[in-house]
Amino acid sequence: MTTDYDPIAEEYQRAKQHPWRIHIEAYTLDQLIPALDGQSALDVACGEGHYTRRLRARGAAHVIGVDLSARMIELAQAQEAKRPLGGVEYRIGDGKDLPFEGAFDLAFAAYFLNYAHDRRELQQMCDAVARSLKPGGRFVTVNSSPMLDFGADRSYRQYGFEAKINGGVKEGAPIIWRIFQEDGTFFDIENYFLDKQIHEDAFRAAGFSQVHWRAPRLSPEGEKAFGRDFWKLFLDHPTIAFIECVR
Repeated sequence: MTTDYDPIAEEYQRAKQHPWRIHIEAYTLDQLIPALDGQSALDVACGEGHYTRRLRARGAAHVIGVDLSARMIELAQAQEAKRPLGGVEYRIGDGKDLPFEGAFDLAFAAYFLNYAHDRRELQQMCDAVARSLKPGGRFVTVNSSPMLDFGADRSYRQYGFEAKINGGVKEGAPIIWRIFQEDGTFFDIENYFLDKQIHEDAFRAAGFSQVHWRAPRLSPEGEKAFGRDFWKLFLDHPTIAFIECVR
C-alpha cells in the first residue's frame, strides 16, 4: 500500500464529513448492515475508527478495528477515550495478515481492497478476511469502483474530489484521488485498478459462496438538503462500489 496515512490522518478524518460520505456512503452501508445485537465484528483498515464505532452502536457486542497506520489507531483510541462505547478494541496490523481464525460474525472494510497492487495481493486480502469469519459470516465492503469509466469526461469536483488513472485502464494502474477540503486545501490518495472479474475470482477463491454487488442509495435527508439533480452524476456513474459476501 503506497499511501502513507500517518501524515494525512487528521485530514482524512475531516474528509469523512463530505456530504456524499454521509448521505450515500454511510447511508448505503447502514442499509447493508442491520442490527448486530450480540454479534462480533471486525473492521479492517479501520482508520480513525469512524465505522468501528458505528458497528458498536448498531449493537455489536465486540468490535476490533485493525489498521496499518499507527497515527490512525492513535486517533481511534483518542475518540474511544473521549466518548467510551466499551466493547471496542483497536490494533495496529496488516489487513493481509489478520491474526484471527473464524472469530467474527461480520467483517467490514471501507476502502481496503482498492489498495491491492495486483490480483495476488487482492487474494491475500480476501483470504485473510474470509479466515477471520465464522462459517456463514458476512463481509461488507465499500471500495473505489472497478466499473468506473475513467475515459469519460466527468468531473466530481462538486462532491469534493477528482480522480484520474495513470497509464491507462489496465491491471494495477495507479488511481489518484484528490480530496478537497472546505478551506481549499487538498490531499492525494493512491490506489490501484483491478477489474470486477478479478474481484469476483478473488472472493470465490477465498471461500465466499455468495457475492453481491449493491447499488449506492441516497438518504432522504441528502435528497432534501441538496436536491436529486445534485446527486444525479454520482448515482448514475458511482465512483464507489458496495459488495456483500457470505462465507
